[in-house]
Amino acid sequence: MKCEKLQTCPFYNDKMDIESGLGKMYKNRYCLGNKEKCARYIVSEELGAKFVPVNLYPNMHEKAEEIIAQNK
Repeated sequence: MKCEKLQTCPFYNDKMDIESGLGKMYKNRYCLGNKEKCARYIVSEELGAKFVPVNLYPNMHEKAEEIIAQNK
């Protein structure tokens, strides 16, 4: 299911430094596919958007868990 945060997500809107092929794959998998698996989405839903670091990529699940654990 398409993520409702697409309009404001720096990853989806190409504001992050990503290699185009890999970025497109991530967008299809996380942004347009299973948003519940996106590390950025998980942190945003759990703590709020202000806790999502600019450099957090959708596949960085361990980092997302660390951020949540440190801020709960």
